[in-house]
This record gives sequence, C-alpha cells and structure tokens, in this order.
Amino acid sequence: MMKLFGTDGMRGEAGVFPLDAPTVESVGASLATHLKKNLGRAPVIVIGRDTRESGDWIESALVAGLNRAGAQSKSAGIITTPGVAFLTRTMPGDAGVVISASHNPYKDNGLKVFAPSGRKLDEEIERLIEQDVFAERETLGSVTADRSSLRFESDQAVALRAQYLNFLASEIGGGLSLCDVRLIVDCANGAASHFAPELLERLGASVTSINDSPDGRNINLDCGSLHMDSLQHAVREQKADLGVAFDGDADRSLFVDADGRLVNGDATLWVLANYLKSRGQLHHDTVVATVMSNVGLEIAFQSQGIRLVRTDVGDKFVLEELLSLGASLGGEQSGHIIFPRLSLAGDGMITTLCLLRAIQEENSPLHELTAGFQNFPQVLVNVQVNKKRPFGEVEEIQRASHRIETELGSHGRLLLRYSGTEPLARVMLEGESQADIEEHADELAEIIRNTLGS
Repeated sequence: MMKLFGTDGMRGEAGVFPLDAPTVESVGASLATHLKKNLGRAPVIVIGRDTRESGDWIESALVAGLNRAGAQSKSAGIITTPGVAFLTRTMPGDAGVVISASHNPYKDNGLKVFAPSGRKLDEEIERLIEQDVFAERETLGSVTADRSSLRFESDQAVALRAQYLNFLASEIGGGLSLCDVRLIVDCANGAASHFAPELLERLGASVTSINDSPDGRNINLDCGSLHMDSLQHAVREQKADLGVAFDGDADRSLFVDADGRLVNGDATLWVLANYLKSRGQLHHDTVVATVMSNVGLEIAFQSQGIRLVRTDVGDKFVLEELLSLGASLGGEQSGHIIFPRLSLAGDGMITTLCLLRAIQEENSPLHELTAGFQNFPQVLVNVQVNKKRPFGEVEEIQRASHRIETELGSHGRLLLRYSGTEPLARVMLEGESQADIEEHADELAEIIRNTLGS
C-alpha cells in the first residue's frame, strides 16, 4: 500500500491525489473516527492554514469529513504551523491539522497533524488513516467533491489567533524591549504576513515588512527563507539592525546581520547555544542538529565544550532526540529551531524573539555573536542509481570512503545517503579546501555511478 504520510505529513499538488477534495474528506473522517474510538467521545480538532489559494477548499473538504464522523472543528483561519500546535496544546484540542506545504510553491499543499502535546501525529494512526483512505477510494471510485470555499472570517478564528499572538508577546517576549531596534521582516507572503510585524511592533521594534501581501499564488515566490537576496539588500540599503525571513508557514526563520550577511540555522544554533550555556540553561551542554549541519559548527562547539548530536534530516527526528536526551536546544541548517521547554514545534517567531533577547542581553550585534563559527566549504553531488544497496556492502565505495575520511581528518566530513523520494545517491563533503572536497566528491560519485548506476 502506498504511503500518504511522510516525515512532515501529507504533501503534494493541490487537487491531485492525495490532495484532492474526496481524499482530504476521507482523511478528516478517518482521523475523527480513530480519535473518537480512543477517547470515547467526540474529538475537538483545531484547524489552520497558510495563504495558498487552495487552502480554503481543502479546509472545507477536511471539515466535511470531520463533521461526518462527529468531530467538532475549531478553525483559526490563516495562522502559522506552530500556532496550530500551540492552540492544540493549550485549548486543549484532541488534534490539530495544518493545511500547508511549508516552503513549497503555491500549487502544492499538504496536511500536517499534531497531537495535543504539540508533537506530530503518531505513525500508527497515520497508517490507519492510510488504510481507510484507500478502502474508501476503492468503494467510491473517482469522485469529484465540492470545492466550495469557506469565504468568511469567523470571530472564533480571530480570537484563536489573538490567543497565540498574546502567548508570543507576553510569555516568549515578556520583558523584551525592542524600542531601539530596526528590523526588516520578509514574511514570504505566507502565514506570518500579519503576525510577525504585529508581534515585533508590539514589543517596540521599528519594523519594515516586505513580501507581506499574499494573493494566494505568491507564497514563497522569490521571497522568504529560500530566497534571501532581497532581504539582504533591504537590510543594507535601509541600514537596519537585523533582517529575518520566514517560510510559508513560519516554522523556520533565517537571519541577516547589519552588514547584510546571511545567518543560517547553524549560525543561529551557535549564537543561542553560547547564550544558553553562559546562563547555565544549555542542558547537558548538548545541542541536537542533523547530518546536514556544517562540520564547522561541530568544531566550533568543541572549542566551547558543547557536544553536537546529529540525527537524520527532519525536525521530527531532532525533536525525538531532544526529548530522549533531555536537551534544551536543537535545529536544522534550514532554520527550524526547537526549544522543547517553550514549544515542541519549530517556531520561526519564537526563534526570532530568542535571538533578539540574546543580542539584547549580550549587548552585542549579531555579527559579533556569530564570530567563532566558521562555515566550512561544502559540496553536494547527486548520482543517479538503479538500486539502493547499503553503501557499506559495496567494497569499492567502502574503500574509497574510508580513504577520503582519513584524508579529511577531524576538519572535514563525508556523508553518503540516498534520496527518500528519488533514485539518487547523495555525496556530501565538507572540508577546509573547496578544491580538495570537489575532487573527492567527483571521484566517489564516479565509483557510485560505476557500481550502482544504470
């Protein structure tokens, strides 16, 4: 049976299976049915969406399915992904559903389901939902469901969003005064378009927002955390103190210092880890990141007596390791940062407030706080393969990998992994010399091509 849920929920082109209206309705009905069975009562489901034009009809289909199975739905309208996680935890709800495809183009959409804890839905329930969807699909055949839109903004949605904004301003931003701070905020024409400027202005900052006029089709379009050039230009031109860019659902944030330099997720982890450690708040002197974080971060942390623990790619895996270790900070190079004490979901606005607090309390600009972290050169080569054998089982690959790792030593890193969705082997190297790692990468890619390629 085909898997519908990946590491970050369901995602695909809106209107095409599994993001067509009949399937979304089936997902809603199945989710409500299984929750009702476990709870012994009608479940309460919190719903939110980003600014894609498909979001409202997908929500209509989802609500139809939830209603069919007797659930009660509470819509927050357009809100960030971590906002839904927060509301699900605090209302409390029995589950939260976000309609978003995060950083993807507007034609895509997706469904992310949160448990009351704020964590992603249990995989066991995901598999049950998949079984129900395919069973109903066989029964109904090809069905064209109503794509009618919600087309209204309820008082309930306004109140729910205000509850989340108050949490950010009062509990996360409590005592933080940004009266002398000039910020440029790139909202990616997404869910942060009204939240982020209002939040930062409430705390006293002088805010210039860009890409804050969503029209349903411009979400992530040459803007936001995947396209930092316009933000870097705006920070330099307007002589701002800091720039922040969100993605479509605002669960990640990347930064630009006053000189227009990019501060990615690794550099953000470096600043926050040092800040927390200096205050005795970096539990076990440990930070959790993924295999994609730069080796320069690991070397920098070692100089400060901080241990870096790596996981597979995905904030879901970072969170699992954080909870297992009892650590207080983790994240990804892409800008997903998690503070488990504050939220079990990555939240770009929480990250922004925590970074601003670190800058304020250290009384240092961002470029000074990032000093000490050197981003090592990195190269990534994709190789087409026709079989995904474990690399360790192929003698030629194992022998070359061992030799390259020995030559890189402690100031370099080799990572071999397969794509989860394509027939590709990914060869990633980091080291002190760009020329050396490119030579090693090409050599290893050729060996993989000869042994596993078509």
